[in-house]
Amino acid sequence: MGLDVHKETITVAVGEPDGSVVDVGKIPNRPEAVRRLIKRLGPVERLRVCYEAGPCGYVLYWELTGLHVECEVVAPSRIPHEPGDRVKTDRRDARKLAMMNRAGMLTAVWVPDAAHEALRDLVRAREAAKKDELRARHRLGKFLLRSGRRAPDGVKAWGKAHGRWLDGVSFERVEQEVVFLDYRHEVNHAVERILRLERALDDAVERVPASQRAVIEGLQALRGVSKLTAVTIISEVGEVSRFDRPRLLMGYTGMVSSEDSSGKRVKRGAITRTGNAHLRRVLVQAAWAYCRRPKLSPALKKRQVSVSEEVKEISWKAQHRLYGRYRHLVSKGKLPQKAITAVARELVGFIWDIAVRVEDQLRRQKRGQTAA
Repeated sequence: MGLDVHKETITVAVGEPDGSVVDVGKIPNRPEAVRRLIKRLGPVERLRVCYEAGPCGYVLYWELTGLHVECEVVAPSRIPHEPGDRVKTDRRDARKLAMMNRAGMLTAVWVPDAAHEALRDLVRAREAAKKDELRARHRLGKFLLRSGRRAPDGVKAWGKAHGRWLDGVSFERVEQEVVFLDYRHEVNHAVERILRLERALDDAVERVPASQRAVIEGLQALRGVSKLTAVTIISEVGEVSRFDRPRLLMGYTGMVSSEDSSGKRVKRGAITRTGNAHLRRVLVQAAWAYCRRPKLSPALKKRQVSVSEEVKEISWKAQHRLYGRYRHLVSKGKLPQKAITAVARELVGFIWDIAVRVEDQLRRQKRGQTAA
């Protein structure tokens, strides 16, 4: 079955064993309508359903798997397209999904469970709050600059001294005073929102399964990987060991080089950016820590207290390797931003190594407890 899913409707097509495709029609995107459809089409053991990942999320996937139907959510970017096909309708999309699903030509995405999806939503809400805070600060800062208000020399922007200076700012015209108070209220509101979400995130980490919590603690042994970064990695990737090799995880981040080669011509370009943008952002931020010489700061030592010596050794190896990589690229004339992207790509390999080791160790411990 191929399903073209929208907010209100689902267009259904069925690929028969003889190679034909039957249009079933449209049904409402409601749980009761989905149950009636599955009941009408026959035994669930004969059904294999797919639909494209999109804004409707994984609710339909959970409904179908709850009915014991085999279902896959496929990556839209990996669906083959014919260059000459210029007609796109819901019916044709459903037929295409049914045919390609039967032929095994579709790539399924990893679907998190409800608890993991909730953690991911919380992490992304905090990321959105940070973006809103930045926009609010820019609006207030540019308004003050247009009005000729500048903080005294030596006052760091948005610090405590900057806040005290803002308390003394006033305007003669009522209109500007209203704008100033409104902009400042938005900044304060954004700060309070971030603190509230970070407290909720700390509480959520305490509730995650012990296996995920162990991986989060292990990843924090790496320089530049704070608790928030580690939680973001786990929420976006899930179980890291589902990637057989580090290179596959690098491709998932979209930080591998694009390529357009033919015959003897080999041409590699910028990174593909086809992976997870949320994951790529935190990895690049973490990679900036490796432009400085290897060092065990007090904060890093504190994060490494609960990890094994093996993980500490990997972390120290990563510092030397990635710092050397950055210095080498910059010395060859590469822009620091491009060098950091290359460092972030290699950092993924160390993240994969630590996460897989921790997950394997936990699985061995679980098997030993079961055997005992």
